[in-house]
Amino acid sequence: MAGPQTKSSASLGGGNKKGKDYKSLNGRQKAAIFMVSLGADISAEIFKHLREDEVETLTFEIARFDTIDAELKDAVLREFQDLIKAQNFITSGGIDFARELLEKSLGSQKAIDIINRLTSSLQVRPFDFIRRTDPAHLLNFIQQEHPQTIALILAYLEPNKASIILQNLPDEIQSDVARRIATMDRTSPDVLREVERVLEKKLSTLSSEDYTAAGGVESIVEILNLVDRSSEKSIIESLEEDDPDLAEEIKKRMFVFEDIVMLDDRAIQKVMREVDTQELAKALKAVDTEVQDKIFRNMSKRAASMLKEDMEFMGPVRLKDVEEAQQKIVSTIRRLEDSGEIVIARSGEDELVV
Repeated sequence: MAGPQTKSSASLGGGNKKGKDYKSLNGRQKAAIFMVSLGADISAEIFKHLREDEVETLTFEIARFDTIDAELKDAVLREFQDLIKAQNFITSGGIDFARELLEKSLGSQKAIDIINRLTSSLQVRPFDFIRRTDPAHLLNFIQQEHPQTIALILAYLEPNKASIILQNLPDEIQSDVARRIATMDRTSPDVLREVERVLEKKLSTLSSEDYTAAGGVESIVEILNLVDRSSEKSIIESLEEDDPDLAEEIKKRMFVFEDIVMLDDRAIQKVMREVDTQELAKALKAVDTEVQDKIFRNMSKRAASMLKEDMEFMGPVRLKDVEEAQQKIVSTIRRLEDSGEIVIARSGEDELVV
């Protein structure tokens, strides 16, 4: 047909307009080309992590292309690679470090373009300098601060560092700090700036305009999973007195069913003697083979075969029922740990089974 072409591909596939066409692409079109370049399987996995409106937008843009020029794909992939490289530079050494390296490898103007594009969406997290400080020094530095200030700092730290600090805080503020992390939602740039300004004299903290989410139940769970058992127990018991619902929510997430692979064989066998076979079959329906194999290896061949048959003949099981079965087994594991019959391996500890 001789009529004018309306699809994006009409202006993107022409042989002598590649440079101009690429410059005229908007972000949505580049994202669509990028997804097409990755292939259906990988793109489908990425879609799972996007909002519904984002999926619709990308799907619409992808559908508008008849064909995409190979050189155009290469240009989009190169831009993506440059952005990832710049992001890694920023994460490891800050904006100035990233700019310097990019100027050396890509030239001054392109480096500026990439940095400007990144800094509009990528911000260095608050307390970036503190995160590079030794936890022991940081503990001495912050333990006299207000519990809310300590909670804010720990929420932005890696969980393994935050756990070291939390378990070494004075007993009288430990649970208070844990509660504040768990109930924290979003922190405004003004508050972050004020806290960083106070701390700047001692640790030369770099300020940031970032408006990010930190804290919450998942944050304190990650931290508590790494502290020693006595500290964890003390904090949870104090939280149970102050906020029973919050304490229960934290306990539910502290040890998930898939973490059963962290138990040694004797502990696994002890747990299996305490749980119902039907519940175990149900719990294993929605886990990966690593977890299943861990269980099967700790059973006799006959018992393992019977369990596999139970799982097979059980047919489809509602996810809710699977999660309930898993939670029952997790509760059993927690009970056995509390009574000292098994020990869950934790950061910096040797696991023993009594």
